[in-house]
Amino acid sequence: MSIQTLVAAAAVLAAVSLPARAEPLRIVALGDSLTAGYGLAAPEAFTTRLEAALRERGHDVVVVNAGVSGDTASDGLARVDWSVGDDADGVIVELGANDALRGVDPAITRDALDRLLAHLGERGLPVLLAGMRAPPNLGSDYGKAFDPIYAELAMERGAILYPFFLDGVAARPDLNQPDGIHPNAAGVAVIVERILPSVEALIAEAKAPN
Repeated sequence: MSIQTLVAAAAVLAAVSLPARAEPLRIVALGDSLTAGYGLAAPEAFTTRLEAALRERGHDVVVVNAGVSGDTASDGLARVDWSVGDDADGVIVELGANDALRGVDPAITRDALDRLLAHLGERGLPVLLAGMRAPPNLGSDYGKAFDPIYAELAMERGAILYPFFLDGVAARPDLNQPDGIHPNAAGVAVIVERILPSVEALIAEAKAPN
């Protein structure tokens, strides 16, 4: 066998022995306008800022924006399979704000989120559930029925819970757009900073062997 043949064979063996480069982890953010980035330039949107923050911390990850402005929990359930593709490794569920703003019966919201989490569980996808709170103007009875939904479902379905997506931002004029509902760029920065540890927990769960 010639020297050239030996060198070629060694090169092939080395190439076969090297592990293939892993694809980035894909996290799909399934949500409403808060996820979609309503009123913001694309670089300022939640998913873009979150991906950048995760990469700065050394995570090889892509955060997919599957937010649709105006979506309720039921809307998210209806589109989950075409919004969360087979290549997803984990899901952030941010739904329910529009339910509360419209005064949807909390039982309907709870059922939709429950079915959504159950379906994602059947697909073997880890989930980070971002909670919402009812606006005070709907009254204490509505709030008592709506607010506990997220903690209860996270416990029942084994999801990671981030109790309130707008923590530190809600009711802060300096962190919201003029409508008082959607965060501005500074508000998004606060959301990303606060939710980051929970998203890292989701990444760790997504990487864990089945």
